[in-house]
Amino acid sequence: MKKHSLKIVLFALLTLGVVSCKDEKNQQVLTKEIPFTKEGTLSLVRSTNDSLIATLDIEIAEGDYETATGLMYRNSMRDDQAMLFIFERESPLSFYMKNTQFPLDIIYLNKALQIVEVHRDAKPFDPTPLPSGRPAKYVLEVNAGLVAKWKLLPIDRAEFSRINP
Repeated sequence: MKKHSLKIVLFALLTLGVVSCKDEKNQQVLTKEIPFTKEGTLSLVRSTNDSLIATLDIEIAEGDYETATGLMYRNSMRDDQAMLFIFERESPLSFYMKNTQFPLDIIYLNKALQIVEVHRDAKPFDPTPLPSGRPAKYVLEVNAGLVAKWKLLPIDRAEFSRINP
């Protein structure tokens, strides 16, 4: 009788184990799209003649969490939108596209908001580091292709203002 009871218990445990494993395979992690939040306006200016190149609505990333997350887990961004990363001090920086779902142009700016480096057409999900080359305090991420469209040069600069909360 004990052997029969033991077999029933073992059978029940195995059945529960198989059922619970099967359920885990069907589970999906759903992430909610993070909406763009306009926190300011940024203008790109041609340094040679002070002409306006483009004006963008910007979302600002400051602090460890925001600068680490950035545009990760988002599906897209309009061409008149950008994300501006602001760091405490000017230093060599490096970004990558690990969990970013759409291609970007990455623009590094020094503390005077002058462009010091540009990485065009950064590929989605690519973990390859994209360094600033020179010290930078700001990083501007825009949709891929815009740097070429605007014909941005390393001497061009940016100006931005925040929206008051």
